[in-house]
Amino acid sequence: MKQRKPILMAIGVITLFLLLYFAFLHTKIRDHANTQVPKHADFIIILGARVKGETPSLALQYRIDAAAGYMKKNKETIAIASGGQGPGEDITEAEAIKRGLVAHGIPSNKILLEDKSTDTVENIRYSKKLIPKHLKTGLIVTNDFHLYRAKSIAKDQGLSLEGIPAATPTVAIPKSYAREYLAITKYYLVKTFKK
Repeated sequence: MKQRKPILMAIGVITLFLLLYFAFLHTKIRDHANTQVPKHADFIIILGARVKGETPSLALQYRIDAAAGYMKKNKETIAIASGGQGPGEDITEAEAIKRGLVAHGIPSNKILLEDKSTDTVENIRYSKKLIPKHLKTGLIVTNDFHLYRAKSIAKDQGLSLEGIPAATPTVAIPKSYAREYLAITKYYLVKTFKK
C-alpha cells in the first residue's frame, strides 16, 4: 500500500497539471476568438480547410460565410484565399473559397489565390507573398478554436493580424478542440527548441 501511494500522488499531480494546462489553452483560444473585429481592413487571409470533392466542409463553409459577411460591409477589403489540394479534394481549398465568396456576391477581382499551402504555417507564409506592398492592415479568417494559433504563427512571420472568428460546427467541437490543444502544444515545443 505504501509503495502505491507515491504512484497515486504522481498520477494526481500529472492529472492536475494537465487540467490546468488545458484550461490555460482554452482561455487563450476563447480570448482570441472574442476580440473586437476591426473595420476597413486592407486585406483578409482566409485559411483553407477540408474540401470534399468540390464541396467545402462545414468548417470551411463557415469561414467563407464569415469572410463574405465582412467583405460585404467593408467593400475595399481584398481577400487572399489560402489552401492547396489534398487527398479527396478535386479542387484546391483556395478555389473552393473563391467560389464560395463569388456565390455570396463578392467580385472575383477582389480575391487572390494562394493554392500551394498544406498547413497553417504555409497558409500564412505563402499568403504573405501575395499581399500588395501598399496594404497594411489585415485579418485572418478561420474557425474560432484556430484563431489563437493562427495569429501566433502570423506574428512569428512578421504579420500583426487580428482575427475574424468563424463558428465551429457543433458536431466537430470536441474533436476540433482536442486536436487544437495538441497542435498548440506542438507549436510551443517547436518554437522552444528552435531558440
